[in-house]
Amino acid sequence: MSSTPAKPVLVANEAPQRPSREQALEAVRTLIAWAGDNPDRPGLLDTPKRVVDAYGEWFDGYDADAGKELSRTFEDVTGYDDMVILRDIEVESHCEHHLAPFLGKAYVAYLPGEKVVGISKLARVVEIFARRLQNQETLTNDIIDAIESHLQPRGVAVLVDAAHQCMTTRGVHHRHVSTITTRFTGAFKNDPALAERFLKLARG
Repeated sequence: MSSTPAKPVLVANEAPQRPSREQALEAVRTLIAWAGDNPDRPGLLDTPKRVVDAYGEWFDGYDADAGKELSRTFEDVTGYDDMVILRDIEVESHCEHHLAPFLGKAYVAYLPGEKVVGISKLARVVEIFARRLQNQETLTNDIIDAIESHLQPRGVAVLVDAAHQCMTTRGVHHRHVSTITTRFTGAFKNDPALAERFLKLARG
């Protein structure tokens, strides 16, 4: 009596074993053929390689560690106790529902506790999480959670404003709609005036 092999069980958020590059190339060829074109015609012959190389760049956040970026901190802040804010951090990400890009800006602020970090590291944290498949709400949460966990600040505020091409180039085709997500922790959450000051500084 034959039995059906059991399917591998994946834990939530656990990635399966990464396919080989050749498997990825073949998957792109299959999608081109499914779209109705010939993957072997001259104009498309090198497209699978280009797509796989692009995926390697777009999604290199899976191979990066935000915690490592935030691990080098400084304790000498000469008494500075107000917010540190970065505006207009470029966001280039892809939604997990359609693999379509969403593009925009992130605004990040924190109130230092005993640690501060180089400002470029905050921008790098945004970049690391942006270069993964997700929705915008997850991106906002991931940025805040990393800063909270590694810097132990008195509060963190994040605003992400992005246009989703799964909405602008397909479906409802609303080209001038952007999505805004915010999250506040610590003093930013408990003090509405501080949160409002962040929003005014962020949006200029």
